[in-house]
Amino acid sequence: MASDEDIDDTYAEEDVEEKEEVDSDAEKKVDDDEDDYEPEDGRKKKKGKKRKAKGEGKKDKKKKRKKKKKKAGAGEAAADVPIEGNGITDQLAECDLNGDAQEEKGEEATKKKKKRRNKNKGAGADDVAGSGNGVPQQTSPPSIPISQLYPDGNFPIGQEMEYPTLKDGRTGKDRFTSEEKRAIDRLHNDMYNEARHAAEAHRQVRKHMMGWIKPGMTMIEIVEELEKYSRLLIGEDGLKAGLAFPTGCSRNHCAAHYTPNNGDKTVLEFDDITKIDFGTHINGRIIDCAFTLAYNNKYDKLIEAVRDATNTGIKAAGIDVPLCEIGAAIQEVMESYEVEIDGKTYQVKSIRNLNGHSIDSYRIHAGKTVPIVKGGEGTLMEENEFYAIETFGSTGKGMVHDDMDVSHYMKNFDQSYIPLRLASSKSLLNTVNKNFGTLAFCKRWLDRAGCTKYQMALKDLCDKGIVEAYPPLCDIKGSYTAQFEHTIVLRPTCKEVISRGDDY
Repeated sequence: MASDEDIDDTYAEEDVEEKEEVDSDAEKKVDDDEDDYEPEDGRKKKKGKKRKAKGEGKKDKKKKRKKKKKKAGAGEAAADVPIEGNGITDQLAECDLNGDAQEEKGEEATKKKKKRRNKNKGAGADDVAGSGNGVPQQTSPPSIPISQLYPDGNFPIGQEMEYPTLKDGRTGKDRFTSEEKRAIDRLHNDMYNEARHAAEAHRQVRKHMMGWIKPGMTMIEIVEELEKYSRLLIGEDGLKAGLAFPTGCSRNHCAAHYTPNNGDKTVLEFDDITKIDFGTHINGRIIDCAFTLAYNNKYDKLIEAVRDATNTGIKAAGIDVPLCEIGAAIQEVMESYEVEIDGKTYQVKSIRNLNGHSIDSYRIHAGKTVPIVKGGEGTLMEENEFYAIETFGSTGKGMVHDDMDVSHYMKNFDQSYIPLRLASSKSLLNTVNKNFGTLAFCKRWLDRAGCTKYQMALKDLCDKGIVEAYPPLCDIKGSYTAQFEHTIVLRPTCKEVISRGDDY
C-alpha cells in the first residue's frame, strides 16, 4: 500500500499535469484563433509569419515548463507530458512539410513518366508533322488522306461571296441575313461538306504539283504523279471517292482535253504554256478546277488576263442571274488585255466555242453552259446549283477544233439500254460501269483496270452512242492558250467558291 505522503505527492503531480494540459489547450486555442483571424482591411495573415510566431511561442513554453519542473520537484516522467504534446504539434508541422515535399516529388515523377511515354511513342505522322492536339498535319510530299487531317468531318469552307444586286433591287445581303435561307443552307450542309472535302484534296495536290513539275519531264510522268497523290489524298474508294476525270495537260495551242496515252513520249519544254486541269470527287460531288503553268515569263500577261476574266465571271455569277450576262462580263475583261510575245503584240481573245458548265452528281456537264463571250443563253442560274466557271484566252483565232489522238471518253449520261452483240464490248462496258460509271476516263485508266485489246470494243461503244469520245481541242498552230477554272455553289445565303486557294 502507498503511504499518505506518496499519495499527496501523486496528487500534486497530477494537479501540475492537469494545469499544464489546460495551459497547452489554451495555447492551441489561441493558435487556432490566430489562424482564423483576419485583419479589418480584409487581408489574411501570411502562413509563414504564423509558423514563426508559433515557433517562438514554443520556446517560451519550454522555458516555463522547466521552471515548473524545478518548483514542483516532479520527475522526468511528469515533465515529459507537455513536451510530448508539443512534439505532436511539431510532428504535424513536419507532416505538412513532408506532405508538400511528397506532392512535389509525385508531380516530378508524373512528368518524368510522361516524358518517358513520349520517348517510347513511334515516329508516326503525328510526330513528324503533328499539330500538338493529336491531329496530324500534312507531310511534304503529301501522304495523309484529307479525312485524317479533319477527323471531325468538317472540311475548310471556300471563299464566301455576296450575290450581286439584281435588276429588281434584291441584294445579296437580303439573302445572307434571312433566317429562312440560313435554315435551308444548313439542311444541305452534308452536300457542301462533300464538295469541300474534294476541294481540299485538289488544293493540296496542286500545291505539290506546282513545286514538283519541271521542264524536261515527260507528260506521262507528270500526270501519273498528280493522279497518284490525288488518289491518295482523296482516299480512292471505287465510285465513292476518287478522280472525276483524266488529268488534262494541254500545251500551247491545244486548249483542252489532252492527256497522254501510254507510250506518249511528249516532253514538257521550258517555252511551253500548259493547262493543268484535273478533278476530284466525293460521292459524285465533283470539283473541276484548272490553272495554267509557264516557266517563261513572256506568258505572264496572258495568264493574268485569263485569271482576271475567270474572277470576273465568278463575281458576276449568282442566283437568278442570266448566263449571258456572265459571258458578256468575261469577254469585256478578257479582251481588254494585250500581250507581247517574242516581239509580237496580240489582243487576247476569249475562245468562243469553249465555256463553263453546270455540274451535278456524277455528271461533269449537267446541261447548262456558262459562255465566255456575249450573246449566250438567257437561262437563269438557280439556288443550290454547282457551276464550273472557266475561261480560255488565246492569241490565235479564238476558236478551237478537234485535233490529235483521242484520249478522253465518257459514258453517255442520257443513253438508254442498247443491246450489244460483241462479248468484248459487253466486258468493256462492265469495266466502265464498275470503275467509272458516268465519270470521264481515258485509255491509261483502262490499262490500269486490267483491260487489254479493247480498241475494237471501245470503238463499238462509241459508234452505238453508249460512250462519247472527247478529242483534244486546239486553236491554230503557233498560238498560245491559257485557262483558269473554279467550282462554285450557289448556296441559299451566299456564293461559295469551293475550290479557291491561296494560289489562285
